[in-house]
Amino acid sequence: MSIDLLNIARTGVQASQAQLGVTSNNIANANTEGYNRQVATQSSLESQRLGNNFYGTGTYVSDVKRVYNEFAARELRIGQTSMSAAETSYSKLSELDQIYSQIGKMVPENLNNFFASINSVADLPTDLGIRTNSLSSAQQLAAGLNQMQSQLDGQVKQTNSQIESITTRINEISKELGNINLELMKSQDQDSQVLDKQDALILELSQYAQVNVIPLDTGAKSIMLGGSVMLVSGEVSMSMGMSTGDPYPNEPRINASIGDKTLNIDPSKLGGQLGALFSFRDDTLLPASTELGQLALGIADTFNDMQSKGFDLNGDVGSDIFRDINDPLMASGRAGSNSTNSGTAAMSVNIDDVGALSGSTYQLSFTTANGYQLTDNQTGKVSNLTLSGTQLTSSAGFSINVAGGPIADGDKFEIRPTAGAAAGLKVVMTDPKGIAAAGPTLTSASTNLGNTSVSLNSMDSTVAGFQVGSTITFKLDTTLNTYQAFTSAGVSLGPSATYTGNNINAFGMDFDITGSGTSNSFTFDLAFAEGNNSNAVEMAKLSDTKLMNNGTGTLTSVFENTKLDIGSQTKSAEVRVGSATAIYQQASTRVQSESGVNLDEEAANLLRFQQSYQAAARIMTTAQTIFDTLLSSVR
Repeated sequence: MSIDLLNIARTGVQASQAQLGVTSNNIANANTEGYNRQVATQSSLESQRLGNNFYGTGTYVSDVKRVYNEFAARELRIGQTSMSAAETSYSKLSELDQIYSQIGKMVPENLNNFFASINSVADLPTDLGIRTNSLSSAQQLAAGLNQMQSQLDGQVKQTNSQIESITTRINEISKELGNINLELMKSQDQDSQVLDKQDALILELSQYAQVNVIPLDTGAKSIMLGGSVMLVSGEVSMSMGMSTGDPYPNEPRINASIGDKTLNIDPSKLGGQLGALFSFRDDTLLPASTELGQLALGIADTFNDMQSKGFDLNGDVGSDIFRDINDPLMASGRAGSNSTNSGTAAMSVNIDDVGALSGSTYQLSFTTANGYQLTDNQTGKVSNLTLSGTQLTSSAGFSINVAGGPIADGDKFEIRPTAGAAAGLKVVMTDPKGIAAAGPTLTSASTNLGNTSVSLNSMDSTVAGFQVGSTITFKLDTTLNTYQAFTSAGVSLGPSATYTGNNINAFGMDFDITGSGTSNSFTFDLAFAEGNNSNAVEMAKLSDTKLMNNGTGTLTSVFENTKLDIGSQTKSAEVRVGSATAIYQQASTRVQSESGVNLDEEAANLLRFQQSYQAAARIMTTAQTIFDTLLSSVR
């Protein structure tokens, strides 16, 4: 037996050709997204013994492997999830910030214009042209709030549409990954092209949500979303979908289904674009909407309340300028019932004190052990409410009416006191004469003792004893908490009566009492004079009065605070984008340094394997020459 030069040369040519093929494929796919470079592993054939020595018999390519680092790929997926979430948050917040900066600027402008028009009415209370202009300003103010609410509703719809589109794409990826797993189980995880496709899909999936990859012994990979939802298990794929919002239908939820089983998913645990979209909708758009509704309620209640303190140009007690704050069109969506409730009780919300509203949302729950509990979703504060008849009264500026049937243990309701107000705000006054510019005159008796004072809240001309053009005098005893009312002629309107707290509501007059004194008299002069502008002056002063959020903010500040908060969130999101992008780029660079194609390196390999191929071919030529020489020598 002799050394087989032809066979050695043949194996060298084949091995070099294989190396050239792998290198050429790397070069060809240098710009292919998701491609992992491949390396051919070359080994020696078994040697043979000739005499006392062992001689090699050639070479072969034992394996072609993907250069792949699971830890680097995992780091890249995490970076992708964080970057996608940051970019989505910044994109959505930028849109909203632009809405508040461009369209939203008309809200405080319209409010200031309305206050300016009331000032003009105070200057010339009998001028119908000025009064008409004031009503037009009120209509522009209401229309601006309506339009702003429409913009926020449009953002909600757009966000819901984006969530639905992403779930559709996730379902497509889920099916593709299931099919790929099936292929890999057949090839025992050997097909590099299929593995590259799998990794590309998983990386895309990590844009939409946090992804956990679990390798299986079969060569397949199971995929989990958010650490809790098994999206793909082997060749079995789960589908994601949208279900109607609970308790508010326009806030759909996301779920996962396999077979006939459906599981609701907590979006806060998903991360990625899905988590960012849900967070934007629930944590930014909803508060912005409720705070806009708070402003609308403040405007309607403030001016309607001031109207009830004065007289219009016809000499009547002023009527509402804006739609009443508890009108059904202003109260749409204040209470929602959870679908899991077993009772039939229905809730409705009545606003009692606009100044006490915070713009927050609440959860009302009922248990036989703890009764009715109201939880502030913003602060987490829990308040126990007592049912009086069919009404629950809170300290947050609203009361809840329980109707429709019995409530069951464990029933829950979502309470949004300011919901729907911005969309429902409307000017209901049509006659400019209706603006109550004039006001009653309050006089304290010169014989009053102590420091007692009163402040008018409202008047009601429909109550017996109230008469425009006359006077009504109240004699108070704050020690005994009693009062008695008299006409301008000194005739008593009834026997002495008691009052509770610091408020008296009698004979069409509602006023508060401060201070103390045993015998004090206060006279309200209800005579109407066309030139009287006292109530209009008081209306104009409200522009700088802290009426909202328990006396800590003005009407304008409610909107401006929301605008500033959105601007702050946008800036923070921009910073997060920069940080997340830097982390992602680091992870991407690491993956590329290991799995990416380096054209300089591949060009050097191409030259090396070309020389190896030529050398192996030269051996074949040499072997052929030797063989021909041997044949010639024996002829």
